[in-house]
Formats: sequence, C-alpha cells, structure tokens
Amino acid sequence: MATVKQDRMDSILTKEISRILQFELKNPKLGFVTVTDVQCTRDMSQAKVYVSFLGQQERNDAGMKILNQSKGFIRSTIAKNVKMRKVPELIFVQDTSLEQGRKIEKIIQEINEKEA
Repeated sequence: MATVKQDRMDSILTKEISRILQFELKNPKLGFVTVTDVQCTRDMSQAKVYVSFLGQQERNDAGMKILNQSKGFIRSTIAKNVKMRKVPELIFVQDTSLEQGRKIEKIIQEINEKEA
C-alpha cells in the first residue's frame, strides 16, 4: 500500500524525469521514450522508472542502454531541480503493457472475425 508521500514523490519524479528525457538528455539514439510510471520504495531509496519506446525491439534495447548509462546525469539533474533530501537510485524497467494490450486486442479481433 503506497503512502500519500510515496504517491506524491512518484508523481513528481514522473514529471521531472519526463522533462529531463525530453529537453535535457541530448542523445539522438534514445528515440521517442515515454515515462509511463514511477514507483518509489517505502524508504525512498530506489525508484523503478517504467518506460515505453516507440519502435522496434532493437531500438528499445538501445534506448534502455542509453537510459542506464545516463542514470547519473538524470539523478543529478533531479537533485538540482527538485527539493528532496536524497534522490532515489533510478532503476529503468521497460514497460511492455502497451505491447501486450495490442496483442490481446489483435487476438480478440481475430476471434470476432472468425465468428462473423
């Protein structure tokens, strides 16, 4: 069960990381990335950052590599812009829920077409 403090921190980090990725992280190989969710641990020592990419899996893998290489820059930028005692360690996780949703939708559509 997340606390109000955790929810607020998740929201702040989601907005700030999205802003950093869009405007400050200058790497053309990153491609189009969206921060879909951030979940901080209770002690605020770690934050799982769920990201989704537009494109093929190879490009997604390259994007994840760039994000992991840029963790230090992203954390230090958060520290400069957001007033918090300690910026949590960032753990980037590829969010595949959109992809799974599309697959399920396609299967349902195929079933409906067979029944029609």
